[in-house]
Amino acid sequence: MPLPPFSVLDLAPIVEGATPAEALGNSLDLARHVEGLGYRRFWLAEHHNAVGIASAATAVVIAHVAAGTSTIRVGAGGIMLPNHAPIVIAEQFGTLASLHPGRIDLGLGRAPGTDRLTVLALRRDPSAADTFPQEVIELRRYLADPLPGQAVRAIPGAGTKVPLWILGSSLYGAQLAAVLGLPYAFASHFAPDALLPALEIYRETFEPSEQLREPYAMVGANVVVADTDEEALHLFTSAQQSFTNIFRGRRGQLPPPIDDIEAYWTPLEKEQTSAMLSRSFVGSPESVHRALEAFVAETSADEIIVASAIHDHAKRLRSYDLLSRVST
Repeated sequence: MPLPPFSVLDLAPIVEGATPAEALGNSLDLARHVEGLGYRRFWLAEHHNAVGIASAATAVVIAHVAAGTSTIRVGAGGIMLPNHAPIVIAEQFGTLASLHPGRIDLGLGRAPGTDRLTVLALRRDPSAADTFPQEVIELRRYLADPLPGQAVRAIPGAGTKVPLWILGSSLYGAQLAAVLGLPYAFASHFAPDALLPALEIYRETFEPSEQLREPYAMVGANVVVADTDEEALHLFTSAQQSFTNIFRGRRGQLPPPIDDIEAYWTPLEKEQTSAMLSRSFVGSPESVHRALEAFVAETSADEIIVASAIHDHAKRLRSYDLLSRVST
């Protein structure tokens, strides 16, 4: 079975022993690497007060990556719209689209991407997510061709028609993407439970729009590829530790891999972490290819966006290299 196009979700991870500057440099290096391998898009995500993630100023990092590449699409996966005034996001992404025509995507989420205290520090009302649909519509209006007599315009922004995506990990996002006729990206790389019901709702209720005539679904997956299954499983222990630490209330920088993950977590932590990471494909190219074929058969995904939390940057590059060969 042919596999759909691959894209990259990069959180600009700050690994243990490194700095934000090094993380941002690695993100650009990775973007250049996957551009040469034929990946479709490179997305960065908005997180705040996260000591292991360097992409908080997401539009700035997108500008950094887009300026250092030439063909790959670059975008947000995503911007947490309740944290911002829609006109500000329209101006930011209108500017990006003016600088890099035809290469900018704007994925939108309604979660704050942080904790409650940081939401308050962002000067946003915690109930702002309730008006997410209206804010998406407002944002789309700012990016569309301006209407005669329109008093408030995004400049740059108006007329750029930056492609919007709805991101989600539940049925809510699927329903909204379908109603608005927008492409849908499901965060199955960390919230896999509602994946199949969400895709079904999205496809069954999709209404065509000016941007999109047919439903288009991208699904998230954790992928770690190495020359052997054993090496890939060893590298994957970084992600397993990181998610275990979330349950322990100890979010931190991405740790190096360890030899015995069973000695690290309790049985309950193993169960919780393994459930969150159930859409993970780890192994040799042959093993990952078989697993991804089954994943695509199950989801009918139009595109797969890959997250690879690998501590060693060179091995992360190698994983994406091997994955690109799997897809051909």
